[in-house]
Amino acid sequence: ADPHLVERFGARRERGGALAPRHFDIAASLQRVLEETVLEMARWLHARTGLSKLCMAGGVALNCVMNSYVRDNGPFEDIWVQPAAGDAGTALGAALWTDYRLRSDAAQAAGERVARRWQMDHAYLGPAFDDETIEQFLRWSKTPYRRLDNIAEEAAQLLADGQVIGWYQGRTEFGPRALGARSILASPIDPGMQAKLNEIKDREDFRPVAPVVLEERAADWFVGAKRAPFMLFIFDVRPDKADRIPAVRHVDGTARIQTVNRDQHPLYYDLVAAFERRTGVPVLVNTSFNTRGEPMVHSPRDALESFWTSPLDALVIGPFLVRKCEARA
Repeated sequence: ADPHLVERFGARRERGGALAPRHFDIAASLQRVLEETVLEMARWLHARTGLSKLCMAGGVALNCVMNSYVRDNGPFEDIWVQPAAGDAGTALGAALWTDYRLRSDAAQAAGERVARRWQMDHAYLGPAFDDETIEQFLRWSKTPYRRLDNIAEEAAQLLADGQVIGWYQGRTEFGPRALGARSILASPIDPGMQAKLNEIKDREDFRPVAPVVLEERAADWFVGAKRAPFMLFIFDVRPDKADRIPAVRHVDGTARIQTVNRDQHPLYYDLVAAFERRTGVPVLVNTSFNTRGEPMVHSPRDALESFWTSPLDALVIGPFLVRKCEARA
């Protein structure tokens, strides 16, 4: 530990150690200094450029409270944060720069304008495993499973019944946030669900869990909510809806939302819509499919191992359902 930091702030807290008021004070103070510093940087940049839109990246841009503070108090009309904002995101920057250079050269040679650039409206850019590969692994591992006739409807019923499910569908997310491809999903209606999920993931009990909401219904449940596909901004839960979704409402009344539409992830959207038809709530709890100290699951093997070693009730992997209650029967 840095002796100067120890002298100023005291000895560091060991992982898993008790939290004292001093720890809360330090965290809150650092957060406030960060927010004010980045806000001043944004104001300086706006004054220098006169531009109306701000794009942010870098690991600090994963701080959704800071992003929202700059959004609410800064001079920019719109802020966009790259979802893989840490070191991994440099790969995206290099790819986009190369793509633009190649298209610019081709357009110049043909005497044409450069075609419209690719817009990052979702983060489902990683690898995927097809249904045949998934089923082969399920058979090889002697895992009891059944194929679902309607994935969204049957999974939504499990969630409406209070089950916690692992959700493994399509291409892996690019970045640290689980956005409906490698997620643990649950009902936000149960006030005890936050504590249950933190126990499943072996996290501190104060850690919030985040909601996914249908894009067209977001403003009905969260104050001023706009499109937020990457879970990088917070919004206040509407007071008249707070009692309906207690599991995703943080102690300060906010929630770090993800919005989803059918173009981004049709099956994920259909799942949330099916849950709304059963409960009247167009919101689910969404947290990353992993346990403490482990990365998000990648392969079908990862998903099965995480499922069997955690208290999840069911796994929906491709069109297949694995349930612990059926496996033990």
